[in-house]
Amino acid sequence: MNNGRLLSLGTGRLRTVAAILISEVNQVIPVSRMIDLAWDADPPARARGVVHNHVHRLRQLLAGQAEIVTRGQGYVLIADPWAVDANRFQNLVSGAREAEPRTAVDKLRQALGLWRGEVLADVPGDRVRRTLGVGLTQARVAALQELGERLLLLGRYGELITELTGWLAEHPLHEELTALLMRALQASGRQAEALDHFHRTRRHLKDQLGIDPGPALSETYLAVLGGKPALAPYFPDRPSAGPGPAVPYAPDRPPAPLPSVAQLPPRIPDFCGRAREIAALDQNLDRVPRPDCVVLAGGGGAGKTTLAVHWAHRLKGEFPDGQLFVDLRGFERPPMRPGTVLGMFLQALGVPDAKIPDAVTERSALYRSLLAGRRMLVVLDNAGTAEQVRPLLPATPGALAVVTSRRRLSGLMIRDGAALVTVGPLPADEALELLGTALGRQRIAAEGAAARELVERCDRLPLALRIAAARLMAHAGWSLADWTRKLADEGHRLCELSAADPDLSMEAGLYLSYRALSSGAARLFRLLGLVPGPDVEVRAAAALAGRDLERTRRHLAELCEAHLFEEQAGGHFARTELVRIYAAKLVASEETPADRELARQRLFAHAARSRRWPG
Repeated sequence: MNNGRLLSLGTGRLRTVAAILISEVNQVIPVSRMIDLAWDADPPARARGVVHNHVHRLRQLLAGQAEIVTRGQGYVLIADPWAVDANRFQNLVSGAREAEPRTAVDKLRQALGLWRGEVLADVPGDRVRRTLGVGLTQARVAALQELGERLLLLGRYGELITELTGWLAEHPLHEELTALLMRALQASGRQAEALDHFHRTRRHLKDQLGIDPGPALSETYLAVLGGKPALAPYFPDRPSAGPGPAVPYAPDRPPAPLPSVAQLPPRIPDFCGRAREIAALDQNLDRVPRPDCVVLAGGGGAGKTTLAVHWAHRLKGEFPDGQLFVDLRGFERPPMRPGTVLGMFLQALGVPDAKIPDAVTERSALYRSLLAGRRMLVVLDNAGTAEQVRPLLPATPGALAVVTSRRRLSGLMIRDGAALVTVGPLPADEALELLGTALGRQRIAAEGAAARELVERCDRLPLALRIAAARLMAHAGWSLADWTRKLADEGHRLCELSAADPDLSMEAGLYLSYRALSSGAARLFRLLGLVPGPDVEVRAAAALAGRDLERTRRHLAELCEAHLFEEQAGGHFARTELVRIYAAKLVASEETPADRELARQRLFAHAARSRRWPG
């Protein structure tokens, strides 16, 4: 739209280039990234020229309304960000989170009203739709869920049923929205319809994905089947005051029994290793006073979640009042908000929706009141920040929170007295044991040298080792030496250490850690890809980046906090091979040849002055 006039962009790649620029308005987009997004297959040799021509055409079409300028090796669309529907949508959803229920409903309806079908439906190219559209689609579903919760709270069941019925007709596999619809139908006295929706969704899941409904949808089904009233008061000894903010309630006798809560995921049956970390975790239980929170921190692929779940299952007997579990998605977009998690926990603890407060502080107070005097285990997986975790921590000596994160979450140690257990690469013997558990110990013994080399190529990381083992099991004719030779090629090692599931990829895990860095730390991380060795000295890093020592130290500290580097004695910082390979890939794709050459010259000059190569 240009000054109220609809612009014709045709149906070809011009529309794709426009979508890329608009989706990241006011941000520099390298031409290399535009090429990567605009072509699903290998781009032609003339791709750069095609992009330049399309940008020139867009400049003519947008003249007087917006400007496309060249910045380095990329372009930036300079325009009012609120002219982009996606940005207006996110702004309205953010405003709804802090609003009272009726205002929140209005804002969420405005936000959802901006949608006109599937995101980027008229933009050619699967890759650009997948890359730019997945986050928006997830945000749309999250907004619809939030709208549903507010409508339930207000008792506007008919509106919610109409809204969800239309959506689920197009997306019949969405379990959370099905559960929401069932609750609305139950509250409207339409129990039979609620049960029918459950059975219909179960059939779809079985036929299309071969799976059964998850715990949340199954629990909703059991509640509806049992005829439990949707808005039943939670406290039996206290008259219901109707919908409204809940307040902490502390009876003057032992707390009433809570519903049985056992949310831990299944543990991996062939778990092995991690003797040092398990011993450290056990020691924290014996400390006096015992910490209320333990943080398991380590880089992507280190097996933090697997370890946390394994250890939590071992401890179930010490926490007889139950276990809560949530994936906080701290490094995804958007991450889980504390208020949303508290709402889920309160529901699991038996609090009716109408009794769950709106404000995060009130939800947290009610949550802690319910846990008071109880021995519960709370596993908070994949946390992004201390602020995301803090409202979810129990405040009773009988409870324990286990937090996993790619960061150390130092704020929890400093302010909340949390204990820290670092989860790094496995020792060589434990890495071989893991490989032997998957492939057979006889095979590992028969190809001992190749097995030892393989675990080093995988940085002794559990995820990489399990991916390698799965690839070997799928190719019965390959020897360990064959696979080790494939991994010797650094240009393809990260690609080889990936599975069909995008979550099971070493490169995807590294990307999540890299994306969360500040711009300065991210640039230093990329430039360190020019250093061939396993470690770098702080002065060499400063020379490479062209920054002063103090700023470089801060950026290196951030890289250590993210477990991309590890500080050594004497001002040195070390990294694993896979991290080095990933940094080298980034610097080749995201830094211009001129910038790479300038960085090398600064590094060579530093090496000449100090007579020492930094890597």
